Amino acid sequence: MSVFNASRLLNKTVLVTGASGGIGAATAILFAKGGANVILLARRLEALQDVTKACIDAHKQSGLQAGGKFASVQIDVSDKAQVASLWDKVPQDLRDVDILVNNAGFVLGVEHVGNIADADIESMFATNVFGLVSVTQLLIKDFKKKQSGHVINLGSIAGHEAYAGGSIYTATKHAVRAFTGSLLREVVNTPIRVTEIAPGMVETEFSIIRFRGDKNAANKVYEGLQPLVAEDIAEEIVWAASRPPHVNIAETLIFPVNQASATINFRAPSK
Repeated sequence: MSVFNASRLLNKTVLVTGASGGIGAATAILFAKGGANVILLARRLEALQDVTKACIDAHKQSGLQAGGKFASVQIDVSDKAQVASLWDKVPQDLRDVDILVNNAGFVLGVEHVGNIADADIESMFATNVFGLVSVTQLLIKDFKKKQSGHVINLGSIAGHEAYAGGSIYTATKHAVRAFTGSLLREVVNTPIRVTEIAPGMVETEFSIIRFRGDKNAANKVYEGLQPLVAEDIAEEIVWAASRPPHVNIAETLIFPVNQASATINFRAPSK
């Protein structure tokens, strides 16, 4: 069965934060393939432009006449002033957004409490929490005015379980989960949908950033098992967005088959 069920995504306009790589890029491309228009937001302009080109190609290959409008906007969602001026950078015909995917977020380091740099704490909260809240506040006003819209927030297993060496990241993802739950309750008397997608182990740039560019350390995170990839999570996001209007996927937790929690997994013995 197609994730695009009944063409529910045709001509919808989707805004994706953190769209220059990983889950954000895969999500933008899959929405483009499904006949949606996509606004791609990220800090890295060159990478963002590459993903936008991939969206254009995916839409062409789909053969769909619907959708096909794309805009890439260089923006740091942790900067409130940049978020406030977002619409100045978006073409007029793409400003009526139907679906918001709050994907921007990252983790830095594995230091324990007492040894965590203040700058790392501030940057994780600024993007993972404050950025997500700022973008949501900007769009939820329009969603309420037109009585439609869908907010999809990228959470994590880290929002369900704390673990050693992840105190700040888990705190930010617990905040995302709480914010999403509150928003869901606040709009229960409207047709607006609110979803949290919470992945487990996904092999993207995530671990490379966490280990500050140390690819060997990042690779060890996934040794002995098959992790999820960005496209796996993109399919879940697009699937949630393509449900019938009366159906809301409020929350979904996604693991690779050999993961059972933040810290419990099975790894095949080394040969």
